Amino acid sequence: MRLLKVATCNLNQWAMDFECNMKNIKASITEAKAAGAAIRLGPELEVTGYGCEDHFLELDTVTHAWECLKELLLGDWTDGILCSIGMPVVKGAERYNCQVLCMNRRIIMIRPKMWLANDGNYRELRWFTAWKRREHLDEFQLPVEISEALDQTSIPFGYGYIQFIDTAVAAEVCEELFSPLPPHAELALNGVEVFMNASGSHHQLRKLDIRLNAFMGATHARGGVYMYSNQQGCDGSRLYYDGCACIVVNGDVVAQGSQFSLRDVEVIVSQVDLDAVASLRGSISSFQEQASCKVKVSSVAVPCRLTQSFNLKMTLSSPKKIMYHSPQEEIAFGPACWMWDYLRRSGASGFLLPLSGGADSSSVAAIVGCMCQLVVKEIAKGDEQVKADAIRIGNYTNGQFPTGSKEFAKRIFYTVFMGSENSSEETKRRAKQLADEIGAWHLDVCIDGVVSAVLSLFQTVTGKRPRYKVDGGSNAENLGLQNIQARMRMVLAFMLASLLPWVHSKPGFYLVLGSSNVDEGLRGYLTKYDCSSADINPIGSISKMDLRLFLKWAATNLGYPSLAEIEAAPPTAELEPIRSDYSQLDEVDMGMTYEELSVYGRMRKIFRCGPVSMFKNLCYKWGTKLSPAEVGEKVKYFFKYYSINRHKMTVLTPSYHAESYSPEDNRFDLRQFLYNSRWPYQFKKIDEIVEGLNGDSVAFPEEAGNSEKEVGVVAANSEDPSAGL
Repeated sequence: MRLLKVATCNLNQWAMDFECNMKNIKASITEAKAAGAAIRLGPELEVTGYGCEDHFLELDTVTHAWECLKELLLGDWTDGILCSIGMPVVKGAERYNCQVLCMNRRIIMIRPKMWLANDGNYRELRWFTAWKRREHLDEFQLPVEISEALDQTSIPFGYGYIQFIDTAVAAEVCEELFSPLPPHAELALNGVEVFMNASGSHHQLRKLDIRLNAFMGATHARGGVYMYSNQQGCDGSRLYYDGCACIVVNGDVVAQGSQFSLRDVEVIVSQVDLDAVASLRGSISSFQEQASCKVKVSSVAVPCRLTQSFNLKMTLSSPKKIMYHSPQEEIAFGPACWMWDYLRRSGASGFLLPLSGGADSSSVAAIVGCMCQLVVKEIAKGDEQVKADAIRIGNYTNGQFPTGSKEFAKRIFYTVFMGSENSSEETKRRAKQLADEIGAWHLDVCIDGVVSAVLSLFQTVTGKRPRYKVDGGSNAENLGLQNIQARMRMVLAFMLASLLPWVHSKPGFYLVLGSSNVDEGLRGYLTKYDCSSADINPIGSISKMDLRLFLKWAATNLGYPSLAEIEAAPPTAELEPIRSDYSQLDEVDMGMTYEELSVYGRMRKIFRCGPVSMFKNLCYKWGTKLSPAEVGEKVKYFFKYYSINRHKMTVLTPSYHAESYSPEDNRFDLRQFLYNSRWPYQFKKIDEIVEGLNGDSVAFPEEAGNSEKEVGVVAANSEDPSAGL
């Protein structure tokens, strides 16, 4: 037997904070060595942090990375252990995303990334060059300061692997695993038994199984030990890197780290038998045949042993059941951990949330409550860093620290119900009840006086006073009156966030939380610069449908029973007067249901559909419920208001990225914000197709109407209450 102990990790790195990152790297190496590991794998670009973005273009960033690596190599950190360290490297005129493989205070080789992630939230080609020369290893001249300090002049650079006396080890960097021809296939034929995948992979709802299936598939048919390391936490942007470091042997997961955690460092260790890898490969005839005529990959020989012989004192790691969170748990834990990192790193003293008693703001409140619960649990487990952060943020003194989530929430969480003459007693009561269940410091503020003052000023300036539509006013008057309320709430929220800590003799400031969901952003069903405008928004890329499922789950699992009543209430903005024969409802205002919006959003972004292709697809999807003409009108209505309101995405509050059809304009969904909202060419094409179908009998698959719930047909108002504003 060739027994090998390997260690991989989740690290909560912070872009451009080299001291923070080095502290975590050293802690992970120390823990790996203490466990007796022979290999330690860290995340992609762990020295700098993955999310440095255009800071990667600065030579200072690369220089500081080398300085940090020198510090590691001059100490005893790499003594007796192979360490894979992620950092940017400049070679000649090109900048590469690299894994630097080190052992015994020496750099063995540098492995540049060959296939760069450049879709969705990833823009690696903006900062790095892909390594394209596979046939041989180059010689890389180390920077002078590094060369002199390490007494090394040049090292191998490129695509290859390390050949030890008893095994072969290679790096495969993040995106390379998911490429059509991943390097591990060729490396396995060359005898590589251990693969190290350093990653910077962010959370997205329902995504983890895709990642884990790729790890298992990499070694299921060709054998091997696959190590995966990832960042975990908010490193300074909208993304939450969701950890889940793992070790896979011959297609079986033998160790798995947490997906969501407040810990800065989490190391997982496994004891594996490399003879099991050799045995599997020897039993697969096709593997043997292909290995006999393989393309040779370059290697670097290191005269060291990594494995140990048979020893009953060493226990082999066995396959374990994979841990998957439900989507509701992902919505609770992912944004909660992201918010904790943002809070402790921003210097703020807490959060302020305009709490309306509706589904969206209540979801945000529940996530803050979940964050408080996680903090208290982690302190109880003995995490000194979380404890120190909580003491500082909560302004504890005399050795006190959080022992209960409600008590902690009272110190760091303000909720404000900003009611008007259009607000109902039900939403006011629900907001207060939820705040009490969480433990928040709750305020009830009436904004009628502020709104009246603004309207009086307007009347003084213009001589006119607008009226609501139900009182005989025009659409323009009705819309203006709604927007005044919404914008006054935003102004008051920021004023309260900055001054309430002073009122209560607390230091610092509070971060304002937004609560618009992904579907409202896509449709533009929000007032520009209203309470959707905040410092951060934990639900900005989560769908209304998912949020309602989350509320049901959280009512029981987070211990906030009022959420069940909130989920059951019909969504309403409460910006218009309530009458016996009229009550404002979101889906009526929008002219479409939230369920339909989710369908439109996925087809527009995930399946890359324009108006015509969306119409054609929905004719099949909804064909048993709606005629082609009705489908065409729905598609045209959606694209009309999507394009009218697209400009709102340019000022959207930074939101936690969770959904693959997010319309977030900053980096994920890059499109123009000035459209011809009539879409004359595309809409004409739809009309032509509908006209051509009118004379034909149309056959739809029997199951077409069953793939979704009943399609809601909502009568649309002639004017959109948020259009263009």
